[in-house]
Amino acid sequence: MRDRAVNFITRFYLLLIFLFLYSPIAVLMVLSFNDSRSRVVWGGFTLKWYERMFTSPHITDALVTTLALAFFASLLAVLIGFPASFGICMLRRSGRSVMMTLVNIPLLDADIVTGISMMLFFMRFMELSFSSVLIAHTVFCIPYVILALMPRVEAVDWTPYESALDLGATQPYAFLRMVMPQLYSGIISGFFMSLTMSMDDFAITYFTKGAGVNTLSTMIYGEIRKGIKPELYALSTVIFMAVLILLLAVNVATRKKGGETGEGRAY
Repeated sequence: MRDRAVNFITRFYLLLIFLFLYSPIAVLMVLSFNDSRSRVVWGGFTLKWYERMFTSPHITDALVTTLALAFFASLLAVLIGFPASFGICMLRRSGRSVMMTLVNIPLLDADIVTGISMMLFFMRFMELSFSSVLIAHTVFCIPYVILALMPRVEAVDWTPYESALDLGATQPYAFLRMVMPQLYSGIISGFFMSLTMSMDDFAITYFTKGAGVNTLSTMIYGEIRKGIKPELYALSTVIFMAVLILLLAVNVATRKKGGETGEGRAY
């Protein structure tokens, strides 16, 4: 009887947490199909807000800029963070502790502090533009890649790599064939984590962007002053569904691969 009560309380508590997390998203999705601009009155089902979203140059430009910025920043962060993870793992314990402290500082520091400091740096050496935002986002995403890769790098089994070298394989070939498959999950996790953080960032983008450069976060911030448009509900719904589908696809692919290798891990 006591176990049943504990299970009921635990499940009810989890239900409340998920309701608190996803109820606002559910309301937003419903409003994206509301024919009325009112957030209280239901005016009927419509898709016109989605049509206006895709035909609005202001929104599409911000969306393209956001996706391009997040993709290239995440790609650069992986290219920089990948060798950095190996370098940190090769250090002694004291050196590794110092480097991990430096890696964690951007994560613990407030975004507004990072944004203002980068703005002052860019204003001293270059003009604020898309390039300055890209550099700022890349620097901001590198710690996430390192933290996602470090456990994988430390757990690498070097025996197949050394065996391949003994059999006459070149170092690059042996590394790509024997070591890289052990790191794919960490690379994918770091990339998608960086992608999410870049798309979600506002403070760093706001302080480092130049004139004419707008991401979704800065565009929405500017639109709020005029009043929230229903097109933004549709845009948020599309982004949420895209992330959900991508997450499900990654989980399905991971489970299939885990079933083949005997390891089942999902993100």
